[in-house]
Amino acid sequence: MLHVDLDEFLVAVERLRRPELVGLPVIVGGRGDPTERAVVSTASYEAREHGVGSGMPLRLAVRKCPDAVLLPVDRPVYEDASARVMQVLKDVPGAVVEVLGWDEAFVGVRTDDPEATAREVQRAVLASTGLHCSVGIGDTLVRAKVATDLGKPRGVFRLTRETWLEVMGQRPTTALWGVGPRISARLADLGIRTVAELAATEEDVLVAHFGPAHGAHVGRLGRGGGRAWPDDTPWVARAHGHETTYQRDLDPAEVPDALRVLAEQVAADLRREERAAMRVHLKVRVKPFFTSTKVRKLPAPTYDAEAIAATALELYLALGDDRPVRLLGIRGEMVPPEGGY
Repeated sequence: MLHVDLDEFLVAVERLRRPELVGLPVIVGGRGDPTERAVVSTASYEAREHGVGSGMPLRLAVRKCPDAVLLPVDRPVYEDASARVMQVLKDVPGAVVEVLGWDEAFVGVRTDDPEATAREVQRAVLASTGLHCSVGIGDTLVRAKVATDLGKPRGVFRLTRETWLEVMGQRPTTALWGVGPRISARLADLGIRTVAELAATEEDVLVAHFGPAHGAHVGRLGRGGGRAWPDDTPWVARAHGHETTYQRDLDPAEVPDALRVLAEQVAADLRREERAAMRVHLKVRVKPFFTSTKVRKLPAPTYDAEAIAATALELYLALGDDRPVRLLGIRGEMVPPEGGY
């Protein structure tokens, strides 16, 4: 099992277009304007040395790395580069490829020498696209995914059941795929701070704290367990959504018009998918930075933008929060496809 992750993907694509950026700190995010509300999509390794990371507000990123070159996000270019990389992976003989996003995928291959196969994948991606990648090797998806980070950049690293605790045991739980600060804090409430402590925790304890499904999942993460082979079944969307971070906070009186704009975008996606919305999800972020989400089932599935906007407005009004609005988002959860997911 291989996990292939492109190194500093968006920056690397930009450097193919502008070789003079090689070696410089580069930040890709928003429209490349730090005076606007936007976040870092990708930072080069040179910028990361200054503490810049993905998801950081551009304004803060520039303060940390004032000499950085800022570039706007160019989705079509990145999507094209990603498609070419994924085709290289799918061309590996006998490969089963599960795409995770623009810049990463699991690749299931039968091989007696996974390290040699990983190096060959790196060479093939570089030769075809000019992009470098790191490859994690594991006997489960979790171990392969975690191994990739240990081999970055441009490296190959292997984790197995036998080496898992030796390598990962004393690392914090945030070193695990899918364990972020919130889950880590909840684990700390139970006295669990390292991977080894999580791996040794009885499942009943985790189930009591996180619930039946999520508790069992968190326990498997601690042990590096889970699926051992990728699933290349084509992905089927469950919802379509749009959200906007406003450059100027909205007054509550402006929210209805803003919701109508978002609802029209969602409705257009639903019509292209030919699957109507059965639930409306609303996301609201108010000043200073408090986020709420609400969901409501529609009386009947619909493509109607006005019905979606009206439901979203009802959800907003039910919040009873008249603080200025920084962000609004609407997701239309669609009826399942024939035969289900």
